[in-house]
Amino acid sequence: MAGRLLQSVLLLAAVAQTVYSQATCGGGKQCPEDKPCCSQYGECGVGAYCLGGCDPVNSKSLDSCVPSPQCQSKTYNFDNLDRIVSNTKYLGDASTADWVSSGQPLEHNGQVLLTMAEGTVGTLLASTTYVWYGKIQARFSTSAGAGVVTAFILLGDSKDEIDFEFVGVELETAETNFYSQGITNYNNGGKTTGLTDVHENMHDYEIDWQPDTITWSIDGKVVRTLDRDSTWNATANRYSFPQTPSRVQLSLWPGGLPTNGEGTIEWAGGLVQWDSQYMTNGYYYAAFDSVSVQCYDPPAGAQGSGSKAYIYTDKSMTNASVEMTNDNTVLKSLLGTGTNMSADYAHSSASASGSDVATVPGLNGAGPGTNGQRPDNGTNGGSSSSDNGGGNSASGTASTTGSASTGFVQGGGGANGAGQLGGNSETVLKGSLFAVVVAIVGLCVL
Repeated sequence: MAGRLLQSVLLLAAVAQTVYSQATCGGGKQCPEDKPCCSQYGECGVGAYCLGGCDPVNSKSLDSCVPSPQCQSKTYNFDNLDRIVSNTKYLGDASTADWVSSGQPLEHNGQVLLTMAEGTVGTLLASTTYVWYGKIQARFSTSAGAGVVTAFILLGDSKDEIDFEFVGVELETAETNFYSQGITNYNNGGKTTGLTDVHENMHDYEIDWQPDTITWSIDGKVVRTLDRDSTWNATANRYSFPQTPSRVQLSLWPGGLPTNGEGTIEWAGGLVQWDSQYMTNGYYYAAFDSVSVQCYDPPAGAQGSGSKAYIYTDKSMTNASVEMTNDNTVLKSLLGTGTNMSADYAHSSASASGSDVATVPGLNGAGPGTNGQRPDNGTNGGSSSSDNGGGNSASGTASTTGSASTGFVQGGGGANGAGQLGGNSETVLKGSLFAVVVAIVGLCVL
């Protein structure tokens, strides 16, 4: 009897692992039909996987991803958290929320604090609307300490990216970066030094993104300018220039987690110290005072005339592949996808916790953008030289660095299986399967 019981348990465990192991995607590997949406963390699912951050190229099809809400010019203040919604509840209606959160944002004195306590992987706010060229400003003070990274970035579902990033051991420095379709070029990075302490002081950071140029400014002074023409890639026969709709992302993440690559840890200034003088009430924090978005007109020759959403019409992930539409952007439930937006739970009281398919992407400590994916050899990826079009800011000087930045895979979730904020991992043995296991084991015993 014991042998039969053991065989049954092992068989059920094998079945469970086969059915509920997380399907992965990326690098040309597409998601399966039952989990059609590829998250920016390289894992497949439905629901939130199909919303902001859904990778159209590696999803089952381009339309597996839900259409992206179009840009809205607006100034965002943080007197309360009423317009911030958890990624476990957001269904794509940008009229009801301005930001989608992962982690633990807190309101304090008219600011939003992005927090990072021991055992967590920090906090991310991502805008519910996308920007397809515009001027984006953020006023904030960073966190501080070894291994602690604060970021203000634009990140597209195509993995186009424009960054301001701050390493917690360099409190007079801002790093700037750009990436095209997630391809890591460690010569893209720049540093602006000589700033007044970015942790103790609020500064105004601005990204002015136009079809032909990107300009980074601090406190009203230009620190770097990039011309699209300088990014021509003859091999790929295109410009390696960010050119697709992107979300604004504000984040605090632990670059110095032991589970991260050696290169990421070194870039972040070492391992995170969980008894640091920079912690308050048991957590690190970055304080954001406001964010403003000024939308620019779509680029010349843009497809479509709709005013509600952006979609992709081919996998080139260039300006020419984006179309403006009036398509729906809202799912009925977290079981929905871009091709089945009305999918719902069998009972009105059901929720994502009762689903047998992954519905909310997790975070794993590698941070938003491409800097969390540095190679294990610890290299910074390039020598210093002057920025293209660099300048001075608040007595700061600009120079290049090897910093790179990827999607917000924060320390725990995702492919490496580390722990997650709130206990919501992407790969979970769901309650329904566990109940079946218990019932069958019980029958075997009888």
